Amino acid sequence: MISIKVPTLGESIVEATVSRWLKKEGEAVAVGDTLVELETDKITVEVTAMNAGVVKKIAHGEGDVVKVDELLAEIDDTATAAAPASAPAPTTKPPASAPAASPQAPQAAPQPVASAKAAAPPPPPSPAPAEVRASPGAQRVAAERGIDLSTVPGTGRGGVVSKPDVIEHGTPEAKPERVEFVRVKEPLAAPVPGSAPANGRETREKMTTRRKRIAEHLLESQHATAHLTTFNEIDMSAVIAVRERLKERVEKEQGVKLSFMPFFVKAACMALKTYPVVNAQIDGDSIIYKHYVNMGIAVASDAGLVVPNVKDADRKGMLDVSREIAAVAKRARDGKLTMDDLTGGTFTITNGGVFGSLVSTPIINFPQVGILGLHKTQDRPIAIAGKVEIRPMMYVALSYDHRVIDGQQAVLFLVRVKELMEDPASMLID
Repeated sequence: MISIKVPTLGESIVEATVSRWLKKEGEAVAVGDTLVELETDKITVEVTAMNAGVVKKIAHGEGDVVKVDELLAEIDDTATAAAPASAPAPTTKPPASAPAASPQAPQAAPQPVASAKAAAPPPPPSPAPAEVRASPGAQRVAAERGIDLSTVPGTGRGGVVSKPDVIEHGTPEAKPERVEFVRVKEPLAAPVPGSAPANGRETREKMTTRRKRIAEHLLESQHATAHLTTFNEIDMSAVIAVRERLKERVEKEQGVKLSFMPFFVKAACMALKTYPVVNAQIDGDSIIYKHYVNMGIAVASDAGLVVPNVKDADRKGMLDVSREIAAVAKRARDGKLTMDDLTGGTFTITNGGVFGSLVSTPIINFPQVGILGLHKTQDRPIAIAGKVEIRPMMYVALSYDHRVIDGQQAVLFLVRVKELMEDPASMLID
């Protein structure tokens, strides 16, 4: 008997929630088959079978919270599920020879019909996965969005349909179906006595593990830091001009779509070098100064806000940073982030402007001590050399931990970012 336990989930993660079982008790598994998906506050972990056999016991149901090294299931590696499948085979052969004996023809006919009907129930579940090879994540998304996997071209090894294949193939009807499925199921399963109004005017759904951890993390940041925000505004004219001049050539020659984020990453890295306290961290009664920048980029995904990191961003060119931002953002949206993507960050940039935000006060990504908030670029009248001109302006915000960063340092850091963005050529001078 093989015991399947909760694997090591990553740095500082000690528990997870059983998200979905892909195998049932009594079902055969092959080496490498995904048994169950575990959801942590950061990533989704797929637990696979290391031995072939039959699932004899499932120790925890979906929604249960499990800890590292806790028993998930047991697999009998001496058992096989081939026996039920082989039973119909012998029964179908005798009927083939039975009609040859003419005296028994009337009696032989009912037997094959009966055996065929008896054999009918087992085959339907098995052909579906056999015909279309798809990953567990792809199967889940297809089921939630009502997508026929046979219509999705697979780009994985051997033509396997992956989760990104399904997402890219998704139809406009997909998301409404998903929302309806989740929201109808939960209120029925967990009604609230005396508070649930009639006619479906309210619904209740349980928070996912990731959403609960995000809430806890944000509260921890607010309670554990002396949170303060300072603002400034940037004239984006120069950066827009540079981007417009270079974006087509860069995309054609380098295969990179040049956005404004790499400019801000470069400017922030240079400003952090000038004011290293903004890139520091408090540990007890000590301040740890980081002489490197792992730049966190906040990304909105279906599972919630995540902050993957571009490692050593201060040592990389703008195009390399642009490539890495695109790569980690895609992994975030596809649910393929690794623990390395999500740990080790020293400073964070969040861009609410992509959703239309003009001003906000971002919350520090604890235990970091600073976060830069970007906003929507909007044409506004400003005074230039005594004249009123219309310029594309962006408000920027720096939220900082006042325990370690003084107001003067925070303001000067933001001013330095402003200076670099308004004169992009100065970023060439390091």
